[in-house]
Formats: sequence, C-alpha cells, structure tokens
Amino acid sequence: MLSAFLLAGTGWGWYLGQVAAATVNRTDAIPSEGNDASANAGEAMNLLLVGNDSRSSLTEQQLADLNAGSDSGSNTDTMILVHVPADGSKAAFVSFPRDSWVEIPGYGEDRLNAAYAYGRMNAPDGASDEVRSAQGSQLLVQTISQLTGLRIDHYAEVDLLGFFELSGVVGGVEVNLCKPVDDREWSGAYFPAGVQTISGADALKFVRQRHNFGPQGRGDFDRIVRQQVFIAGVLRKMLSEDVLFDLGKQRELVEAASQALTVDENLDLLQLAEQMQSVTAGSIEFQTVPNQGTGEEEGKSIVRLEDEDALRAYFADLSAEPEEVAPATPEAPQAVDPARVPVDVYNGSGTPGLAAKAASALTAAGFPVGSTGNASSMDHDRTEVRHAPGDEALAGTVAAAIPGAVLAESDDAAGGTVQLVLGSDFNGVGTAVTPPAPAAAVEAEDARTAADTTCIN
Repeated sequence: MLSAFLLAGTGWGWYLGQVAAATVNRTDAIPSEGNDASANAGEAMNLLLVGNDSRSSLTEQQLADLNAGSDSGSNTDTMILVHVPADGSKAAFVSFPRDSWVEIPGYGEDRLNAAYAYGRMNAPDGASDEVRSAQGSQLLVQTISQLTGLRIDHYAEVDLLGFFELSGVVGGVEVNLCKPVDDREWSGAYFPAGVQTISGADALKFVRQRHNFGPQGRGDFDRIVRQQVFIAGVLRKMLSEDVLFDLGKQRELVEAASQALTVDENLDLLQLAEQMQSVTAGSIEFQTVPNQGTGEEEGKSIVRLEDEDALRAYFADLSAEPEEVAPATPEAPQAVDPARVPVDVYNGSGTPGLAAKAASALTAAGFPVGSTGNASSMDHDRTEVRHAPGDEALAGTVAAAIPGAVLAESDDAAGGTVQLVLGSDFNGVGTAVTPPAPAAAVEAEDARTAADTTCIN
C-alpha cells in the first residue's frame, strides 16, 4: 500500500489510488457506525495487519510447492499493529505472537489466534464465508483494542496465496542470514548464509519458518523476526528509485496489492499514502509486544505478555504525539554573597575525611561552615545541596560552587542554613561532580528499523 502511492500527490498517484480503490477486497472488520474514515483525516492511525494462514485458495500443486501442508481452516498466525502518527513522519510495526495469552471478549482467556476462530464460529447459521470472516476480524480487532487500550482504526489482511503473488511482483527481497538454514522438514526453508534475494515460494518459506534455529531457537519469536525483516526488505525496495521512477512497476504493484489485500470498508488507501509521503526506511521501526517469554496454560504452550498496566503504558508511549513545548526562559539566579550562606557538611560518600576537606575548601571560598560529620547513610551516589523552603537562592550559591550537585528541598534543613551532603560523585569544591552513567536503554524485543540490514539467525 505504501509503494502504491508514493506519488500520491501527483495525477499519476491519484490514478493509482482510483485503481486500488476500485479493485481491493473489502470486509466489515470494523463496523462503519461511528467510524467515518473522512473524520479521521490527518489524525494518527492504528491499523491491524493480519496474515491469514488459510490454504483454501491454494491448489494441491501449490500446497506441495509451498510446503504448506493441508488446509486447516482460517487462522490468523500473523498479527501486527501499525501505528502512523498524524504527520506521517514515522511508522511503528508491533508484532503479537500468535500464542499470546489474552482475554478474548466474551470467551475468557485463550491464545490470541483463537479470537478470529471464535468470531467465525459465532456467525449465524447459514452465514456466508464473507460474513464469518468479518465477524472473526471484528472479534480480533476488539481483542487487540482491549489489550492495548488503543482504538483500531483500520484492518488489512493477506492470505498465503496473496502473499506469494505479491512477493513475486516485488521482484525479490534482499535478506541477510548469519548462518545456513535447513528447515526442509517443516516450512521448507533451505537457504545459505549471507545476503540473498528471495521471492515467491522461497519468500513464503522464509517467513513461515519456526523450527530448526539451533539450541538458542525461540520458535514463533524467530518467525516474527523473519516476518519483520521481510516486510522491512519490501519497504526498502518500494522506497528505492527502481520503484519511484518506474510507472509500470508502480501500476503492477498497485494491481497485485489490491488483489492480495482485504481491507476494512472505510480504509482510504490514497489518504493513507498521502499521510505517509514523508516516511523513510530509517523511520519505520519494528518491535515485538513486551512479554515475559513462553509458558504453559491449560495444557497449551503460550506466550505470557506483560501485565495490563505495563502494556497500556507501552502502547500509550508508542502512540503519544510529540508535544510542542515553548522553550522556557530561565530566570537569572539571585546573587548571594557566600559570606551570608552558612553551610553544614555531611559525608555520605564512604571516603573517610572527605567532609573535613570539603569544609576547608568552602571556608577558603568564603562560606561560613558550621557542623561537619557523617551523613546518616554512607552510600550516597549523588552530591546533594539541601535547603529549607524559601532558601533556594542560598542553596543555588552553594550549588554554583559544586557544578552538577543536586538541589533538594528538605524539612531537615534549618532555615537560613544549607546542608551539603557529599556523594561518591564529589570531586571537590570548584570542580564538577562526576556525571552518573546513563541508564541502559530498555528496547522492545527485536527492535529494528526498515533500514537495518544486519544478519539474523
């Protein structure tokens, strides 16, 4: 969908949009009531991208060629929430393991991929396959929305045959494997190590592999990485000049995408493309929903997600629009003569004699020093300048003599007197404290951008 409308602002882009709108398959995945697509124009958007593992459209020969086994009904084995901010400057793809243990509205706790099946089964007797699929999609959307706390605006689904055909039209996608792969027994994946271009049947085998990853294999988590890497490769290819300036290739991709995809009734593909015109490969990030790893529940192998509060916070942060904050103009600190700032010095650094040394240096700098001694705790990491309410100017004068010290209002500090609590970062009066080591960034599992071409296992 992205590549189909890279030129959405031009007459050619408008024409391609009309081609796709007229031919794309539609489903009532998100009821139209209260969800007018035009009302969401220019707003942030959440789209649920689903891979349907149904083999019903494959011939016996195709099943054999793709190593896809037999038709086991409609299963949603790939679920990715795509968030696009209002300005379209970036996009986040968050993958959900199919075995995620979740609350399915009306059915209790079960694995996530059961939601679609429950919805289909709940359709009225005699309902058409289209109606059953729509009800399955609706329950899946409702489940994801309840889990994340986000409104799901749109829905897009692709089945095995659609993926197979679309990957062929793209002309191959470049992937990079750290080591050879031999999963001929299951997915059929059989690839050498290194950079290579795959398409068609090989592409399908690549994204379906979840066995034979070696002792460190993680099953569906490894398959999620392959899906993310392949989608990233498709996006890189679509954003390349080979597609940008090839009108014939663009039309071919639009036609293939419209036939491969089933989307909700209200998704305006051209509007989506216009919103994403400024996106680059480096601003498209892939993540996996925060989780606690695998486990077992009711005799089923499952993936335990983080608790509801943690998930809600994660998705709230993911979808938060950047706030425009006007730069504050700092007020000039009130100048105070050091001779008017009494200081009590307490050693919390764990280094013997440091309070006496600091007191001598403060006296030399013109501060009257009162009591000295040890702090109640000797494991202070940070040097603090503590003060009573209203004594900010006095404390600021002491802090200016020890750059980097932390200011802290304290009920224990007597009015008119400042307490200097020395931490292990203290380097002396007139010398900046040692800055704390930055906390290790906590990234979502398997986080990578579409521009990342490093090898995967």
